[in-house]
Amino acid sequence: MFFLTLLSAAPAAAESCESLASLPLPHATITLAQSVPPGQFTPPANGGPGNPAAFRTLPAFCRIAATLHPVADSAIQIEVWMPASGWNGKLQSVGNGAWAGAISYPAMATALAAGYATASTDTGHTGNNATFVVGHPEKLVDFAYRSVHEMTVAVKTIAASFYGNNPARAYFNGCSTGGRQALTEAQRFPNDYDGIVAGAAANYPTHLQAAQVWTAQVSHQDEAAYIPPDKYPLLHNAVLQACDALDGVKDGVLEDPTRCHFEPSVALAAQQAQVAKKIYTGPANPRTGQSVFPGLEPGSEMGWATLSGPEPLSLANETYQYLVFQNPAWDYRKFDPDRDVAQAEKVVGATMDAIDPNLRPFFGHGGKLLMYHGWADPGIAPLNSVHYYSSVVDTLGGTAKTYDSIRLFMVPGMGHCRGGDGTDTFDPVAALDHWVTKGQAPDRIEASHSTKGVIDKTRPLCPYPQVATYKRTGDTNDAANFACK
Repeated sequence: MFFLTLLSAAPAAAESCESLASLPLPHATITLAQSVPPGQFTPPANGGPGNPAAFRTLPAFCRIAATLHPVADSAIQIEVWMPASGWNGKLQSVGNGAWAGAISYPAMATALAAGYATASTDTGHTGNNATFVVGHPEKLVDFAYRSVHEMTVAVKTIAASFYGNNPARAYFNGCSTGGRQALTEAQRFPNDYDGIVAGAAANYPTHLQAAQVWTAQVSHQDEAAYIPPDKYPLLHNAVLQACDALDGVKDGVLEDPTRCHFEPSVALAAQQAQVAKKIYTGPANPRTGQSVFPGLEPGSEMGWATLSGPEPLSLANETYQYLVFQNPAWDYRKFDPDRDVAQAEKVVGATMDAIDPNLRPFFGHGGKLLMYHGWADPGIAPLNSVHYYSSVVDTLGGTAKTYDSIRLFMVPGMGHCRGGDGTDTFDPVAALDHWVTKGQAPDRIEASHSTKGVIDKTRPLCPYPQVATYKRTGDTNDAANFACK
């Protein structure tokens, strides 16, 4: 009798994808329920960057679109894709970039191709800029944290209705803004996911965006000191000349750039060298001397146009224009690291920052957090991830008590989320899934670098603070010849 009761309690599978159009969801409207044949999905024009060929090889899936209205001024768009066959029984929700404003179709395609049911949200607005917050404070809440949580609740119901059973495991995977979303989920909604991947997390926006506008400010305070992009290769090569061999392998990549003590004046004029030193150091409060945010690392120079180019990073500028001061005419040249950071914390810190180190509720139910960050990231200082990871470890009693719950992988030579001279291709979700389902924390993650589509180097990524160390024998482009130490 008990067995029969359990069977009757299980949700029945939907008769078809299209039948989900009438699925009742709290404060939500399903706007599309469509079976998509193999290779027949074409993303809309605002579907974000990605390889079109990836969509042509997708298997058949059930596509659900819905609009969520958790509060009166919310209109959160979500999409849910579910394999028509071959489902691995798991959910992988994917994050956004910058201001979002669109469904992350390329990331969904990657998850679907791996056998996952997957979901994404536009975070409650359209368009990759901050103008959506003007006169709409609830939409900022949607962007900051509510949209991903509401999406998560909805997708679990939709997947259970389609398949007749709940996902056995739920994962979140995001980088940059998606990394902030990932850490926000772990902190605010610890029961939403069993495992979370947080890459290059933009989780401290009141200080991150301060550092980004400050970098533009110091780069343009004196145009005689401005470092033009055509000088980046000269500076980068000088860094490699000074520090490339410190890790025992001269390969154009710094395994641990914090060991690199480099004098920019060997490559730049005196005034430009002073600007470079500031970029490496990061902003400090002029009154207290306390660091506001870390600087960029040696090895990141080829991407300095992100923050130090002709114009400030629009995302950072808009944060202060629309979120902090509600003044589109705000000028980054007048930025004050003391006054303006304090104002940002006051106005949006509680909503936007995701820096709470107390992850006991998430870890308490077996949740696993895998973080990664490229050492050559030119947009978000890599030490931000190191600092957050360290704060969690310290808060929860040290490495021995946290090593089975959180791991950080720093990626030598990788830029922002991908790219660069390092081994930027790896599968953090596979490592996370093995960790969650098999109970084996990743001691290394295999990674590769390709040139024109051909793999020319492999290297292990190591859990921080370990680094990949050459065994002193064999090909230095082969991961088998490196150990994590």
